[in-house]
Amino acid sequence: MKFGVGQPVRRVEDKRFITGRGRYVADHAVPGQAHAAIVSSPHAHARILGLDVSAAAAAPGVLAVLTGADVLADGLGGIPPLFMPQNAQGPFGYRTLRPILIPDIVRAVGERVAMVIAETPAQARDAADLIEVDYEPLDAVVTLEAAVAEGAPAVWPDCPGNVSFSLTHGDPAATDAAFAKAAVTVALRLENNRIIANAMEPRAALGLYDAADETYTLYATSQNPHGFKEMIARDVLGIPATRLRVIAPDVGGGFGAKADCYPEDALVLWAARRVGRPVKWVGTRSEGLMGDNHGRDQLVHAELAADAEGRVLAVRARALHAIGAYHFSAGVAPLLYSLRYIPGVYAIDTVDLETRAVFTHTSPLGVYRGAGRPEAIYVIERLMDELATRLGISPVDVRRRNFVPPARMPYKTQTGAVYDTGEFEALFDKALALADWDGFDARRSESEARGRLRGRSVAYYIEHAGIYNDRMEIRFDPTGSATILAGTHSHGQGHATAFAQLVSEQLGIPFEAIGYIQGDTDKVMIGRGTYAARSSLIGGSALKLAGDKIIEKGRRIAAWKLGVEPDEITFDAGMFVARSTNRSMHMTEVAIASFQARGVPEEFALGLSAAATYSGDVPNYPNGCHVCEVEIDPETGAVELAAYAVVDDVGVVINPMIVEGQVHGGLAQGIGQALLEHIVYDPDSGQLVTGTFNDYCMPRADNLGPLAMAHHNVPCLTNPIGVKGCGESGAIGAPPAIMNAILDALRPLGVAHLDMPATPSRVWAAIAAARRAAA
Repeated sequence: MKFGVGQPVRRVEDKRFITGRGRYVADHAVPGQAHAAIVSSPHAHARILGLDVSAAAAAPGVLAVLTGADVLADGLGGIPPLFMPQNAQGPFGYRTLRPILIPDIVRAVGERVAMVIAETPAQARDAADLIEVDYEPLDAVVTLEAAVAEGAPAVWPDCPGNVSFSLTHGDPAATDAAFAKAAVTVALRLENNRIIANAMEPRAALGLYDAADETYTLYATSQNPHGFKEMIARDVLGIPATRLRVIAPDVGGGFGAKADCYPEDALVLWAARRVGRPVKWVGTRSEGLMGDNHGRDQLVHAELAADAEGRVLAVRARALHAIGAYHFSAGVAPLLYSLRYIPGVYAIDTVDLETRAVFTHTSPLGVYRGAGRPEAIYVIERLMDELATRLGISPVDVRRRNFVPPARMPYKTQTGAVYDTGEFEALFDKALALADWDGFDARRSESEARGRLRGRSVAYYIEHAGIYNDRMEIRFDPTGSATILAGTHSHGQGHATAFAQLVSEQLGIPFEAIGYIQGDTDKVMIGRGTYAARSSLIGGSALKLAGDKIIEKGRRIAAWKLGVEPDEITFDAGMFVARSTNRSMHMTEVAIASFQARGVPEEFALGLSAAATYSGDVPNYPNGCHVCEVEIDPETGAVELAAYAVVDDVGVVINPMIVEGQVHGGLAQGIGQALLEHIVYDPDSGQLVTGTFNDYCMPRADNLGPLAMAHHNVPCLTNPIGVKGCGESGAIGAPPAIMNAILDALRPLGVAHLDMPATPSRVWAAIAAARRAAA
């Protein structure tokens, strides 16, 4: 089929995006809307002694100034974490509640202290500058090691030591025994740098209040509108959820940072009620860098034990993982996954793994593309290269000796993951061939002739895709066209195209006759949104089950119209055929018949629609191999990606063009983390050093380098459509591939270690230090 599964159908969404006709929250304007500006804390830790809003309240155009005291007076609640370890039979963790405006103590630069509502954005910002806050600065701690040091300032007085909880996996005694008998051990101290999503569209919110029926409407930059609705109604406003409608229109990227609501999403609704007018807030890029969820920020001491042939006997790791000033969103998830996937694709029989959740006086950490899987794969892939170096063998050989073979599938890791499929070595070989691994020596010689250092690496990733259940609905109308009502949420992934391909192929209806609705809690009954590479598995599988229901109901309608028994009706390629008479009806005709004004048997009800739910209780496991070559200018430290090859296993491919785009996007973010991006706080003052794009370096097109891509797809056996996720893959595999390649280039100079990001200044400093040591 031209528009069926496996075809590179152009995304139907793209026409409005590339012609500038997308409709984002900032584009929505309603009659009478006012505008809001936020007053943010300039201190990482301080007590609010007083707050004078009189000048701001009297400023031109100002309608209201709201503070933390007003929040308390109106009885509003705070934003809780999405879950804690104890919610899933895990260890107890110190739990926090995030106020929507701070009344007493700020715990990070960027905390929301007050909100000004005015006629125009400029008036709101000008008035916000007039608010005087009397702060008593307090000692702050922003780095992981400092936070857990003896006598460190407490982020929360009731949580001494700043550790909220610890998670563990494995058998310490067995691991000790494995290390004791090992022929070789290697150890690394690894920093996974703090980064931020920086989606193309900054966050924004528009709140409306209807006093006639006491209902609210929120337009939000959301990956999960139903989640926003539940949390704001239940936890902040304290109203029945039926009184709140959340609409997420076009959303310009999310990457996890827009998965759960922020203070501004609740503030605009409350402000709209207070001033009797719609209130709109659009964040600036600097506000986003300062106040949005950050990602990663892990420090890990990792060790690996192996026999003399390079077969891994055990892995031990002790990690500190930042959570910022509050448990927020699904911030626990990265800690869990950063342990669970340390074994990677290797048959490692013994592990002893621990991570501690550490409070710091910084913006909260949340889920960011990959959410713990990049941290885990970074650990094991850096260790594997260290082992190869120590033994003097190829990084290719050390991985071959440790892959989980297909014969052991399904394979249960020591951390509880169960891989249903995977041909790791076969995919590995395809990646090496695509990258011309054997031709590297000639390319290195050519680089050296130009005064450049050249290095290469190979890194293998695996990830956990899919979480929670979700509901999808297919609904025909009286003309025979169909609409998908999606519980998932597309904010760049191309769901309107991929899901329509699934439905078109299964039901045999024209692709162009399939509509798509998402992101409106009044139109879609329930939805979990999109994150954790969940939509193809859960949304796609739910659509398949809904399609099965449509076919079964259509079979009975066709039998009624064709005058035969339902068991005589077969269905294929959109046609219902009566075997005994050879008469037939197309799915579209059956749908139209289901809406007849008279004569439809009562047993059918009216119309043709079906909904189904699918659960992510059994995830899928995308995996793949990255091969990277870098060139380094030793005089400047500049790193260039000279060649990059990726082979992925994403199971059944719905749309290869969309998959390729998703991998490209993930690679850009992984490359950004490895080479450029880093959220930095001053360790003494707690001030955000990287508060603008002058200081926080985003990847550009020329940072990506030449890219070759291919697939080695093994259909997943644990879901009805055989898919594996693809949205996070590039961001997981790229950091270890790039860093290992850089170290391969630098080892001949005596550089043994480097942390991300490998900026020119860091690389140059490492080279200079190695030269001094050798002199």
